Amino acid sequence: MIMDDLVVARVLHVLGVVIWIGGVGIVTAVILPAAATFRSPEEHLRFFEAVERRFAWIARGMTLIVGLSGFYMLWKFDLWDRFARLSFWWMHAMVAVWAVFTFVLFVAEPLFLHRLFVEHARENPEGTFRLVQRFHWILLLASLITIAGAVAGAHGYAFFE
Repeated sequence: MIMDDLVVARVLHVLGVVIWIGGVGIVTAVILPAAATFRSPEEHLRFFEAVERRFAWIARGMTLIVGLSGFYMLWKFDLWDRFARLSFWWMHAMVAVWAVFTFVLFVAEPLFLHRLFVEHARENPEGTFRLVQRFHWILLLASLITIAGAVAGAHGYAFFE
C-alpha cells in the first residue's frame, strides 16, 4: 500500500501536535513545579528560561508542521464549510490554539514578551513565576479541550447540532 499525500499530512499533523502540546504539558506539569522547589525565585526563572529557550525551537518547528499540514488538509478535503457550523467548534478551537501559540512563539516572544519577562522578573521574580505558571496552565487546558473535541468530532461525535 502506498501512502498518499493526505495520509502523510495526517501523520505529520498528529505527530506535530503530540510533540508540541506534549512538550507544553511536560513544561507545565513537571518542569515548572520542579523549578518552584528551587531555593530562590531567581533560580526558578533562570531554569525556566533555559528550558523554555530550548523547547521554543521545537515548538516553533512543530507549530509550522501542524499549521501547514492542517491547512493542506482543509484545502485538499475542502472542509471550509465546517467553520460555518457550531457542531465543528473544535475546528475553530484548533485554529485559535494554533494562532495563539504561533503568535507567541514567532511574534510576541522575540519582539517584546522576552524583554517584558526579564523586566518583570527583575522587579517581582515570584509574581512573574506565578504568572508564567498560570499562563502555561491556561494554554495547556485550552489545548487539551481542543484535542479532546477534535478527536471526538473527527470520530463523528457532534457536541452541538
